Amino acid sequence: MPDSLPQGYARPAGERLPMPANDAMTPAQREAAQALIDGPRKGVYGPFLPLLRSPQLLDRVGKVGEYLRFESVLEARIRELAICAVSRHVSNQFEWTMHAPLAVKAGVAAATVGALRLGARPKDLPADEETALDFARELLTTHGVSDPTYAAALRAFGEQGVVDLSALIGYFAMVCWVMNVARTPAQAGAAGPGIDAFPA
Repeated sequence: MPDSLPQGYARPAGERLPMPANDAMTPAQREAAQALIDGPRKGVYGPFLPLLRSPQLLDRVGKVGEYLRFESVLEARIRELAICAVSRHVSNQFEWTMHAPLAVKAGVAAATVGALRLGARPKDLPADEETALDFARELLTTHGVSDPTYAAALRAFGEQGVVDLSALIGYFAMVCWVMNVARTPAQAGAAGPGIDAFPA
């Protein structure tokens, strides 16, 4: 994979809001960056590069993301599958190249991730993955979920799980949009292929 896989399909694809030089950062920006370095993420990358322009927002977004990624009641396999569905839906290279390998590591079948990457509906899913994927796709495309989809998610994940899944989908759509606007590229050395434009 190229070291600077561009974000989305913008041409030219130059990064609009890269990491600012240390001497150009305000004290609030330096403090926000250091908090990320000291926290579970161990660095400033991805959506936090453009979000550094709004340090207070970065701090609040970061805390929500920490809960959704590391503390949610949803198991990692379901979280990572939903993140892949979101990043593919909004064509975000950074989140796709980061989370596709994490999804496989968490137990999502490589064939499932491969189908999502191509814009196809994965087949032969475990019941809870099918429920999560149906929920994510319906929420992303219709901005709500039908009663049958809600009932299936409630059975699979419980009320807190449904809320966490809804928030996870919304959170990752938001950070993907921030990066799509900023043209934040995938991390250098990201494992696995990026995503291509959906078939016309």
